[in-house]
Amino acid sequence: MGEVRALTVRAERHLLRWRTRRGHETAVRCLDELATALSPQGWRFMRFYRREEFAVPVPLLWVHARATKDVGIVVSVLATPGGTWAYHEAQWGRRGYLCLCGDAEGAAAQVDRLLKHRLFPSTW
Repeated sequence: MGEVRALTVRAERHLLRWRTRRGHETAVRCLDELATALSPQGWRFMRFYRREEFAVPVPLLWVHARATKDVGIVVSVLATPGGTWAYHEAQWGRRGYLCLCGDAEGAAAQVDRLLKHRLFPSTW
C-alpha cells in the first residue's frame, strides 16, 4: 500500500512541476497583480520574466525597499494541487508558501509584513 502512495505523491509532484513550467503567462499575470497591490506601499520591483535573458524555469519578482537593495524578497508563482496557483518565496520553493494567487491583496500584506520585519527585526 505504501508503494502506491509513494508513486502517487511522485506523480503529483511531476504534474505540478510540469504545470508550473507550462504556466509562464499565468505566473507573469499573478506577479504583476502582486506588484500592483504592493506599489502603493512604496516597495520597488525588479521583474525577471524573460526566459531568454534569465536562466530560471519560472518568472520571478524581486521586491525590495526603495532605500536599499540589500533587503528584499524574491517571489515566484507555482502550481498547486486542485488546479490553483500560489505565491511562494522563491528561495524556499514549495516550503515558502505565502498565499493563493486569487488574493493579491493578502499576498501583498504578507510580503509587506515580511519585508518590514527584515528591515526592522524588532517589529514582528
